[in-house]
This record gives sequence, C-alpha cells and structure tokens, in this order.
Amino acid sequence: MENLVAGENISSFYFKKKVFITGHTGFKGSWLMATLGSFGAHIKGYALEPEQKGGLFDFLEPLSAGNNIISDIRDRHKLERELLSFQPDVIFHLAAQPLVRRSYKMPADTFDINVTGTANLLEAATKLDRKCAIVVITTDKVYQNKEQDILYNENDVLGGFDPYSASKACAELVVDSFRKSFFNPSHYPQHQKSLSTVRAGNVIGGGDWSTDRLLPDIINSLVNNEPVLVRNPDAVRPWQHVLEAITGYLLLAMKMHNDPVNFSQAFNFGPERNDHLPVKQIVEKAVEYWGSGSWKDVSDKTQPHEANLLKLDISKAQKALNWKPRLHAEQAIKWTIDWYKQKDEQKAAYTFRQIEEYFVA
Repeated sequence: MENLVAGENISSFYFKKKVFITGHTGFKGSWLMATLGSFGAHIKGYALEPEQKGGLFDFLEPLSAGNNIISDIRDRHKLERELLSFQPDVIFHLAAQPLVRRSYKMPADTFDINVTGTANLLEAATKLDRKCAIVVITTDKVYQNKEQDILYNENDVLGGFDPYSASKACAELVVDSFRKSFFNPSHYPQHQKSLSTVRAGNVIGGGDWSTDRLLPDIINSLVNNEPVLVRNPDAVRPWQHVLEAITGYLLLAMKMHNDPVNFSQAFNFGPERNDHLPVKQIVEKAVEYWGSGSWKDVSDKTQPHEANLLKLDISKAQKALNWKPRLHAEQAIKWTIDWYKQKDEQKAAYTFRQIEEYFVA
C-alpha cells in the first residue's frame, strides 16, 4: 500500500518500527493500532479492557492478540516493566478518563488517571536507554475557554472548567516539566527522547460506544428507532474524523524521530476555519445519512457545564508538519455512519478499507 500524506511516505517509516500505545483498547487507540498494523509496525498495547462491547477493538483480532497488555496506567511498576521490555521507537500515550460528564462523577479518579498516569508513563520513559519519540495525546479542551468566537492556538493560556478539561491541562504541565527536566531538547544527545503533546478536536468515527458522546448517542437512538436526545444543539465544536487526528499524530512522531529538537512541542489538530459546526447540524446530517430518524432538543441548564463554543487554530500543524484535514465535517459524518451500517463480520475489513481510502486519496 502506498500511503502518501503531505508528500511523506508514512507507511514506510512505520514499517517494522516498534510502537508502544497506551489506551489501545479505546476508540482512538484502536484506530491508531489498526492504522499502524496496516503499515506493518510492531505494536505493543497497554490499557484496560474495553468498557463496551462492539467497539472497534473487538473486531481487530488477530491484530489485537499479540502484545496486548491489559492493565491500569496507574500501576507504575508494571507499566515500566512492559515499556522497557519492549524497547519502543515511538510511544503514543492515549490512556485516559476521556469523558467530561463522567469527570463530574469521579473527579479524583479523573485527575489520578490523566495526570498521575501521564507522569508514570514519562517516568518509565526516562529509563529507556534508546532513541524514542513520545507523543502525549491531550485534548482541544485544555485551553482556558472564553466562550468567544476565536481560534485557540498552542500558545494560549491553559485552563479547564470541568475536571476532565482541567486534568488534561494538568497533563500538559506534567509534559512540560518532563521536557524541561529530563528530555530537554538542548540535551538531546544525552537522553535521546523527543516529547510532544497533541490537542485534537472532537473526533468521530466508527467503533465508538462511549457514554455521553454525540455520535454513539445518535447511533444508539437510530438503531432503536428512538428520537436522538440532544443536550446542547447550538454548541459549536471542531469536529473531525478520527483518521485526521491519527494522521497528525503519526506525521508528528515521524518528524520528531527525524528532527527531535525542533518538533518537541505542542500541536493542534482540527478542521479548517469554516468547518466548525453546531451539534444540531451534525445530528441532522447523521440522520440524513442513516436514512431515517429524528432528534429532540432536551437542553437542561441544571446539567453539568459543557463548553458551548470551541474552535482550534491549526495553522501551526499546517505550516510546520505540512498536515491538513482531508475530510470536511460532512464527509467525516458520512464515513462514521457508513461504518456503523456494516454488519459485524464486515466491520474489521471496512475499517481497513477506510484507512486505505483515506491514505491513498
């Protein structure tokens, strides 16, 4: 497969590379694993069991049957053993408590998983005696959101209203501390580690069944012939297909490997400026592509706070990485709905078909 993105052959770079993924059983982690598997990478995953049945990870056997470690990111000693025994070339850290509304129910655990878990991973990496690029996945929600029609860039102030967003902003500070203290670019010849963070927008795609996420909620309602209940129909988000974000992660890690000093920094990945859409438009398009269904506004001001307006500035990734979105939001919705329409026995093959179509387009 010839996979050309931004003029760079990503597949040949990752062929036979050893890649350690935390959170590989989750939605984005499974897509990352599938993509790397199609490139011929050697993968070791470290994560908890999937929370819901029917997610993408369940359909990726035998790809997921190899180095598949089911364990908690907070088990510092086991994490260190598994990382050091694998000796990776690249690390992608996705393991997290990723849900805003759940973070209100379990705030301490959210901070423990997202902050301490990140520190555990980076401490283990300090003991890795080889060249390695480390990409820590945070979120678009790390910024101090002013609820204004502005695009947040990588130099804007970090913040976070809800515990999830705040915990990810804290994880950014942990990364910054490790970058200065242990993986300082000016001392790269000594430690040989490059360390970055990536902040992606609202990612959608097949195989996500997470609670309180828009597309899984839509699919559950449509499958059961029920109206889609929409909490925040006018909220605007930076929607993008999961392969857009993953391509950004893969491209950045490749750049870090080849030029570790200059690419050890933060990058946003999201849609183009004019492609930030309100929730109700996403729902209407999903219903249209499904072929039937309806939705209902169930806005409730007593519910936990969720941001109403969030947009990302992706100009840095466009300029420095030569990365750009390949699917507009409506295409991302169609690709997502098409995945859920597949029969279970076809979902793995359809996943790899979408990966191939995306990379050779």
